[in-house]
Amino acid sequence: MEFLLSKGDYIRYFKRSLLLVLVCIIVLVCTDQDYYSLLGVSKEASSREIRQAFKKLALKLHPDKNQNDPNAHENFLKINRAYEVLKDEDLRKKYDKYGEKGLEDQQQGGRYESWHFYRYDFGIYDDDPEIITLDRGEFDAAVNSGELWFVNFYSPRCSHCHDLAPTWREFAKEMDGVIRIGAVNCGDNRMLCRIKGINSYPSLYVFKTGMQPVKYYGDRSKESLKNFAMQYVTSTVTELWAGNFVNAIETSFASGTGWLITFCAERGDCLSYQTRLKLAGMLEGLANVGWMDCGTQGELCDNLDISVSTTAYFPPGATINNKEKGGVLFLNSLDAREIYQEVMQHLPDFETISAASLEDRLAHHRWLIFFQFGKRDQSHVQEFKKLTFLLKDEHIQVGKFDCLSSPTICNKLYVYQPCLAVFKGKGTGDYEIHHGKKILYDIVAFAKESVNSHVITLGPQNFPDKEKEPWLVDFFAPWCPPCRALLPELRKASVHLYGQLKFGTLDCTVHEGLCNMHNIRAYPTTVVFNQSDIHEYEGHHSAEQILEFIEDLRNPSVVSLTPGTFAELVQRRKREEIWMVDFYAPWCGPCQALMPEWKKMARMLNGFISVGSVDCQKYYSFCHQESVRGYPEIRLFPQKSNTAHQYYSYNGWHRDAYSLRGWALGYLPQVSVDLTPQSFTEKVLNGKDHWVIDFYAPWCGPCQNFAPEFEILARAIKGKVKAGKVDCQAYAHTCQTADIRAYPTVKFYPYQGTKKNILGEYIDSRDAKSIADLLNEKLEAIQNKGKRKKSRNKVRL
Repeated sequence: MEFLLSKGDYIRYFKRSLLLVLVCIIVLVCTDQDYYSLLGVSKEASSREIRQAFKKLALKLHPDKNQNDPNAHENFLKINRAYEVLKDEDLRKKYDKYGEKGLEDQQQGGRYESWHFYRYDFGIYDDDPEIITLDRGEFDAAVNSGELWFVNFYSPRCSHCHDLAPTWREFAKEMDGVIRIGAVNCGDNRMLCRIKGINSYPSLYVFKTGMQPVKYYGDRSKESLKNFAMQYVTSTVTELWAGNFVNAIETSFASGTGWLITFCAERGDCLSYQTRLKLAGMLEGLANVGWMDCGTQGELCDNLDISVSTTAYFPPGATINNKEKGGVLFLNSLDAREIYQEVMQHLPDFETISAASLEDRLAHHRWLIFFQFGKRDQSHVQEFKKLTFLLKDEHIQVGKFDCLSSPTICNKLYVYQPCLAVFKGKGTGDYEIHHGKKILYDIVAFAKESVNSHVITLGPQNFPDKEKEPWLVDFFAPWCPPCRALLPELRKASVHLYGQLKFGTLDCTVHEGLCNMHNIRAYPTTVVFNQSDIHEYEGHHSAEQILEFIEDLRNPSVVSLTPGTFAELVQRRKREEIWMVDFYAPWCGPCQALMPEWKKMARMLNGFISVGSVDCQKYYSFCHQESVRGYPEIRLFPQKSNTAHQYYSYNGWHRDAYSLRGWALGYLPQVSVDLTPQSFTEKVLNGKDHWVIDFYAPWCGPCQNFAPEFEILARAIKGKVKAGKVDCQAYAHTCQTADIRAYPTVKFYPYQGTKKNILGEYIDSRDAKSIADLLNEKLEAIQNKGKRKKSRNKVRL
C-alpha cells in the first residue's frame, strides 16, 4: 500500500520519487533482473520461446542439480516466478505496464516441480517442427482457418500422453502437408481445455470449419490414426481414360486448376493409392489429382509417349500434342512431399497490381495484398499459394504490390517494410495490416476476421481528433505478444458494436510522435475517445470484457463519489442500504490493476450492494479526513445500525472480482430461514409453500463460499419460493433421511397439493442465477400442469 503525504511535502516527495525511479531503472537494467532478462528472452518472445527458455534454465538451475548451492532455491524461485507471469497473457500485460507492482494480487512461483518433471514431462512437443503447439489466443484462429486439424489435448502429468508422444511425432511427419497436426498443453491452458469439454488425457479431436469436432476413440497406433484422419480429407482421386482425359485437360484452362496425373504402366513403380490420396489433400483447390491405367488405356499412353510408370503435372491450358510447349512437368519422385513441392513451384505467383489500377481495384473487391520491396518478399512462401483457394468463400482476392514502384502509395498506407494487409472493398481508406505470425493458418484467420469486422489501421491523417462519434483506439507495438493477442478480440467486439463505436489501431513503432502525444507508456494501451472524455481500458484480452467495459461506460456500475455525494449517498444512506467504496489514487499501480476487477465486481453486485470510488488525488483533504492511510483502501459500509459511520476494511490478499464479491456478500443480512428438524417437517414437508433448501456443514469450506450465493438466490426468488438452510452437523438425522451425501447440497421441494417427499429434487448448480432460472422453469411447468388439470375437470363437468 502507498502512504499519503502532506501537501507541503508533495513536491519534494515527487522529486525524490523521480530520482528513485531513475535509479531503480538503472539498477534494473544493469543487473538484468527483469523477467525477460531472467529467462534470456526478448519482449517479443512467443509462448513457445518462453517455455523453451524456461525449460533450458530449469534443467540447469534446478535445486535437485545444485544441492551444494545454498542460493539454488531462491534463484530457481526467481525464474519460476518469471515464467508463471510471462506465460499468462493477462499477467504479462500487467507486468509490461506496471512492473511487479501490478502483480501484487497474483503471488505465484512459490512452488515448483522436480528436475525429472522439467526434463521429461514439460512442453512435450515444443521441439517438434511438424507439431504446432497451440495456446488459448491462437486456437480458434487455427481450427477455423479452413484447413483440416488433428489436435492432441494432453497433460504433462499424464503417463498415457507420454506413451503416445513418439507415435504422435511419427504420425505428424507422415501427414505433414495433408492435415495440420496440433497439440494443446492443458496444464498451461486449463480454461481452453475446460471450454472445449476436455476431461481426460490424451483427447484427440479432428477440427474442420463447418464441421463439429470429432473425437477419436480408436487404438493409438500410427496406422489407425492415419486411417481415421484420412476419412476427413475430402479431396478425391479421379480415374481417367480416353473418354474423359482430353476433356479434363482442355477444361482446366477455364477452371484455372491443372491436373496431377499418375500413369501406371507395366514397367516402373506407380504411386500407391495412399500417396495419390495424400497428394489430393495436399493440393486441394490448387490441382486436381488423377490416375490412368496404361494397361487398359495403352493407345492413349502410347500417344503420350509413356511406356514407364510416371507422374506428370498438366498446368491449366496445357496442350496434349506438344507436351514441352504446353509446359507439362514430368516428375520422377515417388515421395508425396517432393512431388508437392515441385508442383507448388510450378504454380503461378499472385497477380502484381499496378499503381495506376490499385485504387480502383481495391474499391470494388476485397483484397489480401502482399506489399513487397523488390522481388524477394513473404509471398514467395510456396504454401501461401493456397490462400486463393482458402479465401474463395469470403470473396477475397490475393495479389501483391511492389512499394519500390510507387513509394508514395505505400507511405500513405504507412507501409515501410514487407507486410500484408486486408482491404475491405472500400478503397485504400478501409484496411488493416496483419501483425500476426507469417504462417498460413494465421493469415487465413486474419483475412476472414478482418473483412467481416470494422477495425481499421490509423495514422496521423485519419486519427480521430474531436470526432463527434466515439472511437476505440488500440495503441500497440507489433513485437508485443499481448498486443497481437488482443487484435482478434477487438475485431470480434467491433462486430457487436457496429454503428455505436468505431475501432482503430495505431502502431506506435511507426507513429511514435502520435503515441507520445497521448502519453502512451505501455503496450497495448486501449483508449475510448468520446469527444472530450477519454477512458482507458484495463480489462482482460477478450471481446466479452471489452463489451462489458463499453457497457459500463454507457451505464456505469461504479459511482464516482465527491465529498458531497459521499456524505449524501454513503453516510446518509437508507437504513437497509449497503455501500462498498474504493479510495484510490490514479498514479497508484495496484489501484490501476484493481479498477477493472472493481467494475466487474460492481456489475455482479448490482441490485444488492451499491459500489463507488473516491479519487484521493483529486480529493486529498477529504481522504485524509476519512483516515485513508494507503491506496487502494476498500471499505464496506453495512446496513445502518446505531453507529452511523461504521465500516469494515478489506484486508484480503486477493483483489479479484470474485474474492471481493464473496467478502461483500458476507455482510448481507440473512433472508433465508434456519430450519430445525421440527420446522423442516412442519414448514417444508407439510407446508403449502415451495421451498429450496441448502443442506450444509459449518466446517465445510465450499459451504461457506456458497452461503452468500444462496442469500442472493433467496432474494431473487423471494415471493415465489422460500429459502431455508439445514445445519447437517447439528441435525445429522434429518440430512441422512433426506439422503444428503455431500456438502453443500441444494434441493427443491415444490408444493403440488400433497405432502412433499423428503428426498426432494436435487439441483446440480452452485450459481444463484442458474438456480433461479431453473426454479422459475419448474414453477412454470407446475402452473401449466395445474391449468391442464383444471381444463380436464371442466370438460368432465
